[in-house]
Amino acid sequence: MVEMGLHIAMLSAEYPPRWGGMGSTVYHLSAALVGLGHRITVITRKGGGDVPKQDGVSVREVNWLYAPMAFTRSYGKHALNDLKKLHENDPVDVVHLHCPMISWNEKQFADCRSKIAPIVSSLHGSWLGERDGLRIAASQKEAAVWLNPNDLAILLTAGHYANYERAALSGSNLCVANSNATKEDFIERYDPPDNWNCEVIHWGVDTDIFYPSKNRGDKSKPTLNLLSVGRLAARKGYGSLLRSFAEINSRKPETRLLIVGRGNLRKRLEKKAKKLGISEFVTIDSGMSFGKLAEEFRSADLVVYPSYYEGQGLIPLEAMASGTPVATVDHGPLPEMVDESVGTLFTMGDIDSMSSSILTLLTDQDELKSRGLKGRERVLSRFTFKINAERFSELYYSLLD
Repeated sequence: MVEMGLHIAMLSAEYPPRWGGMGSTVYHLSAALVGLGHRITVITRKGGGDVPKQDGVSVREVNWLYAPMAFTRSYGKHALNDLKKLHENDPVDVVHLHCPMISWNEKQFADCRSKIAPIVSSLHGSWLGERDGLRIAASQKEAAVWLNPNDLAILLTAGHYANYERAALSGSNLCVANSNATKEDFIERYDPPDNWNCEVIHWGVDTDIFYPSKNRGDKSKPTLNLLSVGRLAARKGYGSLLRSFAEINSRKPETRLLIVGRGNLRKRLEKKAKKLGISEFVTIDSGMSFGKLAEEFRSADLVVYPSYYEGQGLIPLEAMASGTPVATVDHGPLPEMVDESVGTLFTMGDIDSMSSSILTLLTDQDELKSRGLKGRERVLSRFTFKINAERFSELYYSLLD
């Protein structure tokens, strides 16, 4: 019997042109699900700009309160009301929430299940995990932990908004964590019910945009280029990276560091680089296009990802898809993707461990190339949106049997 395509309602606070990690995954997952014969309606926040069009994907935008953390409740309320209108005119088969940036209480979950369709909740990470990552960042003297309004809101209100994450565990027909670490995090923090149904699906990346350079391993290059990508925020660990790079550069003067990301820490990080005496070797770019970023992934000798907390972390996979090895922390979900065959791991927050691991890998261009190629192979076999779509499609149908 041939299964008919489903109408999936995707509720995500981020969607392009909000190209965050969540926005990117929802965009690419939606396209891959359309490729399997499904129809997708995305309900997201207004005001991001022009929404890119995709065949088989409709996008509806709703109002939301422009306030840190509180927007998740406001967006959630407006999204549910719009979902009801959608269902009246074009019945929905499955509702797919992307948490934690949508906050429903138990009543709202029950309302959706009884009046609309079964619920799949993707767990992209936890507010309490974000809070703890910020606390670690503060202990490591990262810049401006208390000055960023969003980070401050997380520090002060994560405990309250954790109640909505708890509601997602009990109110969803199925939860899907983006890593084993995220699933374990929710178990330890929230003690879900005995009948909790939770799968693990690691998000993939776009292997058409991120692909290897044909000139990988060119030993005639005069420099060794390190790349670090992500929002310029305290929990991303850029302060530790700069301190580590100061040691690396003193040992290997041919090294250069490019940091790519948006956020309010740029001037503080540039000031820190100057204080460390490495400003001429460090570039921070907050306005790079997506295409240019893909080129930087391909041309880098090594991508460094020193984050203190991630639900999964897509940057290492984008690097691996580009044929570039990764140096990242031996903590949380990162070792589920990265090991010594595709890069190197260092102790989170340990400057000496980071420096030593990176210096060891930079001494051998042949090994860098080998680990980069193995990374590409790993992504193609385990971390693509086609694989994501096939897994989610199976789960959607299982809820309707």
